[in-house]
Amino acid sequence: MPVAVFPLGPLEVNSYLLCREDASPGNREAVAIDVGGDPSGMLAWLEEHDARLAAVCLTHRHFDHLYGVAELARATAAPVYAPVEDDVLAETESGKGGIWGFPPVPPFASQPLPPGKCAFAGMECVVLETPGHTPGGVSLYFPEQGIVFTGDVLFYRSIGRTDFPLGEHAALLRSIHEKLFTLPADTLVYPGHGPETSIGDEIKNNPFCGEYAR
Repeated sequence: MPVAVFPLGPLEVNSYLLCREDASPGNREAVAIDVGGDPSGMLAWLEEHDARLAAVCLTHRHFDHLYGVAELARATAAPVYAPVEDDVLAETESGKGGIWGFPPVPPFASQPLPPGKCAFAGMECVVLETPGHTPGGVSLYFPEQGIVFTGDVLFYRSIGRTDFPLGEHAALLRSIHEKLFTLPADTLVYPGHGPETSIGDEIKNNPFCGEYAR
C-alpha cells in the first residue's frame, strides 16, 4: 500500500487501487482508477485488505481502460466518475469498443468528474484537466500521497498518442507542461501503461517534452 497495480485487459492497462496508509482495518476505503479488464484481482485485494471501494474514477473514456468498470461497480456498488468532456467518445468505437476487432465495452452508468479539488476514500484529490490524448482526459493528483495518475497522457519516457479521433498533439504537450510539469518534482507518476516514474525524472529525461522542460 497505498497503491496496488493490476495490468488488466487485452492492452494491459494499469488499473489501480489507492488506499490511505493510515486507515485502520475495518475502516479502510479505496478508490479505483481505470479498470481495463477482469477485476477479480482487485476484488480479492479489497477483501484481503478489508477495504471498501468508495469510487471508480476514469482518466478518460478509451475502450481499453473501461472493460472491467461495469463488473467492478456492480460487485462493489461503488459510483463511477468520468470526465464530462469525454462523453463525446461514449458512442464511438474508441470509446465503446469494436475498434481493431476488440470486443465491446460492457455498459455502465457514470457521474461527472469535474476539474478541481474533491476527495475520494478520505483522500484529497485534485482533478487536473489534461486533454490531448482525448478531448476531456484528466489526471488525478493526490497531494498528500505525492501521487498523480496520468492515464495515457504521460508515460515513462513517452507521451500519449494523439492519432485517435479528437486527439490533439499540441493540447497534449500543453497539458504536460502546464498541469503535470508544474507539480512537485518528487511526485510519483502512475501511468495508464508501463512502469511508474516521477515528474522530475520526466522533466529531465522525457525525449518528447524537451522543448517544454523547465
